[in-house]
Amino acid sequence: MLVVDSQLLAHYAMRNELSRGRKHFEPPHLYRAPFQRDRDRIVHCAAFRRLSQKTQVFTGNELGDYHRSRLTHTLEMTSIARTIGRALRLNEDLVEALGLQHDLGHPPFGHAGEDALDKCLQSVGGFNHNRQGLRIVEELESRYPDFPGLNLSYEVLAGQRDRINKRARVEQPLLESQVVDAADSAAYDSHDPDDAMQVGVLKFNDLLEVTFWREAASRVQQRYTALDDALLRRMTVHELIDWQVGDLLHNTRENLRRHNIDSVEAVRQAPPLVTPGAAMVQLRAELEAFLQQRVYRHPQLLQLRRTAQDKLHAMFGGYSSRPELLPEGFQNRIAQHGLERTVGDYIAGMTDRFAQQECLRLFGLG
Repeated sequence: MLVVDSQLLAHYAMRNELSRGRKHFEPPHLYRAPFQRDRDRIVHCAAFRRLSQKTQVFTGNELGDYHRSRLTHTLEMTSIARTIGRALRLNEDLVEALGLQHDLGHPPFGHAGEDALDKCLQSVGGFNHNRQGLRIVEELESRYPDFPGLNLSYEVLAGQRDRINKRARVEQPLLESQVVDAADSAAYDSHDPDDAMQVGVLKFNDLLEVTFWREAASRVQQRYTALDDALLRRMTVHELIDWQVGDLLHNTRENLRRHNIDSVEAVRQAPPLVTPGAAMVQLRAELEAFLQQRVYRHPQLLQLRRTAQDKLHAMFGGYSSRPELLPEGFQNRIAQHGLERTVGDYIAGMTDRFAQQECLRLFGLG
């Protein structure tokens, strides 16, 4: 495996043999590299499976079932990240582990749920999905007899910490981590418009107001002259992704050349390297402003958001006043971690569907 590393990876990639290891020592695996092992542990953990029933942007079945869940977003984003990582000759196993981990901490009902739990937990430090993701892989998952959590490598844990402490960084993350952040942005800038059109919040022509979408659609129509509306929409989404990835690769390679990046240490001391070009930044800013106004603050979504938050507030109050309703494993955590944080951990782990069911079953709120 180390020979393969030296043959395939760029000098600035994170190599398996340079890993700092794990908090709890484990001997090397017979046939899996360390970051491959991390990826497998994430894919097989309960928190990853629950992402299939957690909101990305559009919640519940009220708007249909085509739109992306937190799991499908994670898989699509990680696919984009791997493509970028391979083109830059980075450590693909590490890229994939970081990508699959990045949204594990999201509670039910997406950012609406995150805001509700943050308010409920203000007295104990609030709630942040990136911090919660770290709690999950370091202590909440219980799959091994020798240690709590998943005992992931220090590099994968550091990637999650980098997402928490962006403003307090004293050195840059690994390129593999920077790639995941860039792929995340490319994914939701491309997929959120697609979901919004599918559920009827936007129409194709609405998005023609946006330069990025209009030019992507024009590129598609120059290649294909007789697409129906559905295929035109999907091909435009493909074009958005391809355009962003191509721009990102071109600009990143220029950054690597300009700063003479030839090692992991050079990456850590340089400014951010995996960045889009100036024109792409402007195109995306216009699209994101449009989505903020026309999608994320759409009256229908705001109403669903308020309903979801009311339910989470009610559940938080209900479990806090009656902790005997918590599963036994969580009741046992109260003495060490406190009632509020324990209730928050339990609710954050719920899927949308389970939260709806429990809210109705225990507290009478449908």
